Amino acid sequence: MFDTLISNYIVIVTISGVLSALLALFAYYKETDFAGIKAFILSSWASAIYTFGFALELSGNTLQEISLWIKVEYLGLPFIAPASLIMVLHFVGLERLIKRGMRSVLFAIPLITTLMVWTNEYHHLFYQSIYLRQGTPSPLVDVIIGPWYIVHGSFTFGCLFTAICLILWQWNRMKRVYRRQLTTFLIGLCMPTLGSFLYLIGKTPYGMDPVPVIMSLTSLLYIWAILSRGMLTAAPIARENLFESMRDGVLVTDLSDMLVDYNRAAAEMMQGLDSAAIGKPLAQLFLPAGKEAVSYVMDSDPLQHEEREVPWLKGTEVCYYQVRSSPVMKQGDHLAGRMIMLIDVTERTLLQEKLQQLATIDSLTGIYNRTHFLEMSNDLLTQSVDNKTPFSIILLDIDFFKGINDRYGHEYGDIALQHIVEICSRNLRDGDIFGRYGGEEFVMSLPNTTLTQAGQLSDIIRADIEQSGLHTLVGSIKVTASFGVVEAVSRDTSLEELLSEADHALYTSKRSGRNTVHLSKGSKIAPFKTI
Repeated sequence: MFDTLISNYIVIVTISGVLSALLALFAYYKETDFAGIKAFILSSWASAIYTFGFALELSGNTLQEISLWIKVEYLGLPFIAPASLIMVLHFVGLERLIKRGMRSVLFAIPLITTLMVWTNEYHHLFYQSIYLRQGTPSPLVDVIIGPWYIVHGSFTFGCLFTAICLILWQWNRMKRVYRRQLTTFLIGLCMPTLGSFLYLIGKTPYGMDPVPVIMSLTSLLYIWAILSRGMLTAAPIARENLFESMRDGVLVTDLSDMLVDYNRAAAEMMQGLDSAAIGKPLAQLFLPAGKEAVSYVMDSDPLQHEEREVPWLKGTEVCYYQVRSSPVMKQGDHLAGRMIMLIDVTERTLLQEKLQQLATIDSLTGIYNRTHFLEMSNDLLTQSVDNKTPFSIILLDIDFFKGINDRYGHEYGDIALQHIVEICSRNLRDGDIFGRYGGEEFVMSLPNTTLTQAGQLSDIIRADIEQSGLHTLVGSIKVTASFGVVEAVSRDTSLEELLSEADHALYTSKRSGRNTVHLSKGSKIAPFKTI
């Protein structure tokens, strides 16, 4: 029965070694940006060497064979605990502590331990003696530990205990999505530690080391966690701490543009962003924000640094986010995914729009001011000349406007200006440009419009103004306007010259009794009805 137990134990331990080796290979070839992956691979390889050596120890028939395989075990065993501690330090964001000096300290004792074991017969500082256990059907050894064994054991437990404490320290600080990984690390550290402790105090069956068997379970746990929970692919706690301290939203995606990580600011900026969003396509998460947000995701190149200001829908509210995308590269300059920053620029954008409006829009009437009107009209004139299409200008002035101000006050003068703008705006066409030229004068640029067509439009507006009474609290105020119209005939005619000709035609309307339209064509100025 004991022989069967030993045989079964050897099989289980061998399986444990195979799983550890496969885990190391799997982690080595897996695409990941986890900085502690090298320590994880080292720990897995060390575990594989240890368990294979232990399996061979159990199969040994002589004290010499068993002693050899114990030496092989210690080519891996001493390095498991410090490698695990380094891996956890990376995960909890304390990688700044992992400098060359610390690495030297952490691996100095394991190296000395390995040397001590392989030379133990010369000094007996690790094992005072190794001897075959009496009364067992299969050869098993007992040992009397030496002083360095105590140093090695204390160091191993210290590394594992520190790693466990670091995980527990970070537990309440982490989002739920990271607690899954923390749980995996915690179980993977606690189970071998507990097994080793029970072995040292003599509470294991037949006094055999249970740690290699336990490692088969932890290896299976790690493989399951890598495949199902994204272990070693999601961002470590170091990035998490950085994320949570940032005011801007940060999203991290993998190569398939699936969400891998996000920070608290992003959750506040995006509707429906929570731990359940991990693994969902970025385009799906951007969908509630509107068409332009989705377009950014679909059109941007993950390999390029891109930046775009996007209107962002948050329910009935419209915000403005500056969306920046940059590739996330892993070692070897291989693309691992991309990072997207969401910067709330709503206040700045609205301020810019307001400043732009102040620079281009007349504050009283809401139409273009003189400066911006002239800029846009110059462009239209140039296009008309290049395309050989007609272009006309209408200049109008409110009749007896000073009398309105003097009799009713400037408040009603402002109302009259707004009244004129409303009438003109409803008669203008798409593509026409309307601006306040100064005081009670207004100007219109009409692309693709001949002089006759501009005259007809002017007369329609004139009649509309005359027939649309301005009704106020002080009674009805009669308002009329005079018009001057000109067409760009020569290719060399400037906008200033056109405005000057339109002003002469307007002045003629004023001298002719007002509330009329006059057209200017070269040296000839005539009322609209005679053309």
